[in-house]
Amino acid sequence: MTNFTIIDIPSPNFDERPSGMVIDLVVIHAISLPPGKFGSGRVVDFFTNTLDPQVDPYFAEIAALKVSSHYFIDRQGKIIRFVPEAKRAWHAGVSRFQGRSNCNDFSLGIELEGDDFTEFSEIQYQRLSELLQLIKIRFPAVTSERIVGHCHIAPQRKSDPGPFFDWRRVGVEFV
Repeated sequence: MTNFTIIDIPSPNFDERPSGMVIDLVVIHAISLPPGKFGSGRVVDFFTNTLDPQVDPYFAEIAALKVSSHYFIDRQGKIIRFVPEAKRAWHAGVSRFQGRSNCNDFSLGIELEGDDFTEFSEIQYQRLSELLQLIKIRFPAVTSERIVGHCHIAPQRKSDPGPFFDWRRVGVEFV
């Protein structure tokens, strides 16, 4: 039994997974909007295509992008589900894991409110650990060895969840 609530805020940025695809990977990301600012609510706007490009110069660069994630965990531990697990969220982009391309096809994406320069909060680690336990139960092919960062599947493009993410806190020892 979990001691957290998942809030559903649907994103239009998803599609169908390939037929018969087994979910066997979790990709951990970090995002803050504007970069380095937490608690703005703009990540929700971004994933629901309602980000106002006039609010911040950076938003003008990204407002037209169509991006989503299955889950988002804010700095206070609130979990939002944007895309049902059975659907393919658009979180990984051009990616590769163990010789397989298009990680969105077979993964779940979890965004943490954060960046490459700030430690994550205690409650984020707690909620992420609980969510990962739930995912492992629902998707037995997801093991601790199949929980990776965006940096691991797109190393030329991405650095998240960043150097301040403590993999051991979520039971991952490969890093």
